[in-house]
Amino acid sequence: SRLRPVHRRFAAAVDEEAQPTFKADLASPIPSAKKSASDNRVYRPMDETVRTFLNPAHFLALLRSHGTGFFAGVPDSLLKDVCAYISDNVGSGNHIIAANEGTALSLAAGHHLATGNIACVYLQNSGLGNTVNPLLSLCSSRVYSIPVLLMIGWRGEPGKKDEPQHLLQGQLTPGLLKEMNVPYEILPDYAEGAFSVLEIAYEYMRKESAPFALLVKKQTFEKYRLAGDQGAFAGEDMMHREEVLEQIVDLFAGVPIVTTTGFTSREIFELRAARNQSHEQDFLTVGSMGHCSSIAMGIAASKPSTQVLCVDGDGAAIMHMGSLVTGGKARLANFKHVLINNAVHDSVGGQPTGAADVDLSAVAAAFGYRKAGP
Repeated sequence: SRLRPVHRRFAAAVDEEAQPTFKADLASPIPSAKKSASDNRVYRPMDETVRTFLNPAHFLALLRSHGTGFFAGVPDSLLKDVCAYISDNVGSGNHIIAANEGTALSLAAGHHLATGNIACVYLQNSGLGNTVNPLLSLCSSRVYSIPVLLMIGWRGEPGKKDEPQHLLQGQLTPGLLKEMNVPYEILPDYAEGAFSVLEIAYEYMRKESAPFALLVKKQTFEKYRLAGDQGAFAGEDMMHREEVLEQIVDLFAGVPIVTTTGFTSREIFELRAARNQSHEQDFLTVGSMGHCSSIAMGIAASKPSTQVLCVDGDGAAIMHMGSLVTGGKARLANFKHVLINNAVHDSVGGQPTGAADVDLSAVAAAFGYRKAGP
């Protein structure tokens, strides 16, 4: 093959006649250096290539060193290890798993108003929409100037494989924060990096009295498991969610079904596949947590002669419980609402939803559902 031409002056500087002659077979391997018997040197491993993870205990200690001792949020799969550690190591009075992300941010605002301290709010980036109102009309430096540290699980991070419902959200997350005047940093997965980023975050929050966000990538934290039962229903007389779904599919054959976010939609899909059944009548609400009952109501209102079934979950129903009021007021005769209550956010780590001691049938009846019961 032809070589690229070089500048004339460079060619003259490396004129062959002016250089020592050296010939070698370029195809021959370079001989390796032999280690003598007297060479006792210990070679340092290349630990810069070893994957690092941020220890949840160390991260919590860093937050506490800045005066943050109050936590509120909605569990996320990318944050499940640090959320589990917070659940096990922060008292219930200083850790509240909220119904939705806007509620969590408002709790943090109240904590700051009462104590002057900066709280931490954790959430998945899909929950940013629920924070827009309190971020812009409550915490903004143009309104009440309330500093809050947002710890956001970055689902759909560009360049990383993820589920379809997260991809656009992940692409837009940095831009959404920028448009809301919320500065952010990506949380490093090692202690020194986390220390430096938190120094930046707290300096900004104290100076500007405004929120700051940490974007958390997949596998940032070390693994940590919850220390015990977090309120999930268990017992020989209890049915597993998959058993409930099997009965639903049998009882409502041919009926359009709208299923909620998380394991419920995945398991309905797998159940149909295992039975070689069509997915045509199913709408799997893979995103939009808390909205599947409203989707089902919209279908039922538009198809009054067709029975429509909603299969909901406790965490989702609690997140937007106002939809139960809408359902009770609408009084659609062809709308059926099944709510499976296992008392935990099962698909993102098993943290409690708060529904273990709530009679959701009584709540639905109070909101105007004509018939409600276990």
